[in-house]
Amino acid sequence: MRKVLVLVLIFLPTLILPQDELPFPSISIGISPAQNQRDLVVTLEILLILTILSLAPSIIILFTSFTRIIVAFSFLRNALGTRQTPPSQVLVGLALFLTFFIMQPVWTDIYNGAITPYMKGEIGYQELFSRMMQRVRVFMVNELINHHNEDNAFLLASSVGQKYDKIDDIPNTIIIPAFVLGELELGFKMGVLLYIPFIVIDMVVASVLLGMGMIMIPPVLISLPFKVLLFIAVNGWDLVVAGLIKSFAR
Repeated sequence: MRKVLVLVLIFLPTLILPQDELPFPSISIGISPAQNQRDLVVTLEILLILTILSLAPSIIILFTSFTRIIVAFSFLRNALGTRQTPPSQVLVGLALFLTFFIMQPVWTDIYNGAITPYMKGEIGYQELFSRMMQRVRVFMVNELINHHNEDNAFLLASSVGQKYDKIDDIPNTIIIPAFVLGELELGFKMGVLLYIPFIVIDMVVASVLLGMGMIMIPPVLISLPFKVLLFIAVNGWDLVVAGLIKSFAR
C-alpha cells in the first residue's frame, strides 16, 4: 500500500501538468539608435518630464512664493496657540494654491515664451531651459529689489570672493540662495507682526488672573478662546491671505 502511494506521489505531477509546457516570457531592455530626429525629441521630452517631476518640490520651495507663505502660516498657528489646528496638510495645501495663483503670470510667460516655441520646434531644449530660468530669475530679482533685500545677493557674492556692481550681473548660483534668504526674512517679519496682538491678549489675561489670585490656572487656557474670537471677528484669514498676495510684486 505504501509503495502504491509513493508511486502515485511521484507520477502525479506528470499526470496533472501538460506534457508540453509553455515557457515563461522573457523581458529585455535595450538601447537602440534613433531612426529619425523626432525619436530623439520624444526621448528628450520624456527625460525632461521625469527631471521636472523629481525636482518639482525643490523648484516650488526655492524658486516661488511658497517659502514666505508657509513660514507666515506657521507663525500664525503658533501665535494662536491652537497647536495642530489647522493641520499642517491644510496649511501646505493652501500655501500651494496661493503659490500657483501668485506665480500664474510667471507660468504663463514660461508657457508662451518657452514651452510653446519648443513644442513647435522653433527652439531647442537648451534655449528652452534658458528662457525658463531667465523668467524665474526676473521674478526673484524683482522680489529682492522691491523688498530691499538685494544686499543679500551682494553679501553672498562677497563671501565667496566675488564682487559685482549691479544685481543683474550676479549669477543664478548666488541669486537663488539670496532669494530664499530674503523670503525667510520677510516670513519672519510677518510672523512678528502676527504675534503682537496675540501676545497682548496673553499678557492681559495673565495680569487679570494674577490680580484675581488664580495663579493655578494656565493663562493660555483662558486666552485661547479670546484669541480665536478676535481672529474671527477681524476676518483674520482674509487679511492674512490678502496681505501675503499684496506683498508680492505683480
